[in-house]
Amino acid sequence: MKVIYPGTFDPVTNGHLDIISRASGLFEAVIVAILENPQKKQLFTPLERKQMIQESVGNLSNVKIETFNGLLVHFVRRKGCRLVLRGLRAITDYEYETQLALTNRKLAPEIETIFLPTSTEYSYLNSSVVKEVARFGGCIRGLVPPVVESNLQQKFRVQLSPEKP
Repeated sequence: MKVIYPGTFDPVTNGHLDIISRASGLFEAVIVAILENPQKKQLFTPLERKQMIQESVGNLSNVKIETFNGLLVHFVRRKGCRLVLRGLRAITDYEYETQLALTNRKLAPEIETIFLPTSTEYSYLNSSVVKEVARFGGCIRGLVPPVVESNLQQKFRVQLSPEKP
């Protein structure tokens, strides 16, 4: 049985990796599905996000990383899958994720969404917080894998550098 774990992953955090790692022990295959949403301003391109995730989960042989655009249910159907995995941090996540799951069920009744709470140590963590801390030079070690830490530092070093005349 395989499961699809969708998200923007801009960037992937240790909370995401916690969910991916635990899911890889529960399912035969895990597809990490990176949403390409041109309506949202992302810090990293889909290819950059894919490469960072691949480097971070390279030790998990049953995890595959792909990108998609459009409706999640269409992607899930194309992959011949019936399960979507969503990570939960707090009660606010539950409300939002339940709304998405019910909408997906209306669009595709054969697709089920399952929820996996993140480990307590990552329950506060999200990509927006990580980017904000990194943007202002704060330490993000332990919040993201090393490849993401390096890429964030590089992105913000370039953005914060004074322009040359």
